[in-house]
Amino acid sequence: MRSTFATRVLAIALLIGVASSAAFAEKPIQLSLFDPLQLQPASESITGIRLSLLYGKNQNMTGVDLGLVNHLTGDAVAFQYGAVGIVEGSFTGWQDNMVNITKDNFLGLQGGTINYAKSVEGVQWGLVNYTTKMHGIQFGFINYAGTMNGLQIGLANIIGSGGFMPIFPIVNWSF
Repeated sequence: MRSTFATRVLAIALLIGVASSAAFAEKPIQLSLFDPLQLQPASESITGIRLSLLYGKNQNMTGVDLGLVNHLTGDAVAFQYGAVGIVEGSFTGWQDNMVNITKDNFLGLQGGTINYAKSVEGVQWGLVNYTTKMHGIQFGFINYAGTMNGLQIGLANIIGSGGFMPIFPIVNWSF
């Protein structure tokens, strides 16, 4: 029987998460209806898989993070998928929610309707992309970067300082 790519990624992330959680005493599974009605308290870090049916809140996350509203008060190294993803620390991986908010550094792919990160190294893909410091590519309807080392493609491309032009349609860049 053939497995899909997503199923394989999920299985590998779960195995890695369970194995590493035993070594670091982090919790391998989180199931949450809403905080505080969840298996693990919000102060715990999850290494493995987290499913937030309505709203889940934890410290750090390593692995696969799925849910309606995914909230982390620390950092993430993960694949995150849902309606809203909020990470108060740094994020490494793929953040794929309708609304993505990473309050510190982001490394990887951030895809959604609205994407925000303090600084980005990688790709932002959405209708509205916003960062104070970009190193990579922004694809969107409206792209904003305070400073840019890379390329913007969209209807309105704005680079606060150092761009080809401060505002330019279709494409803007700074290298």
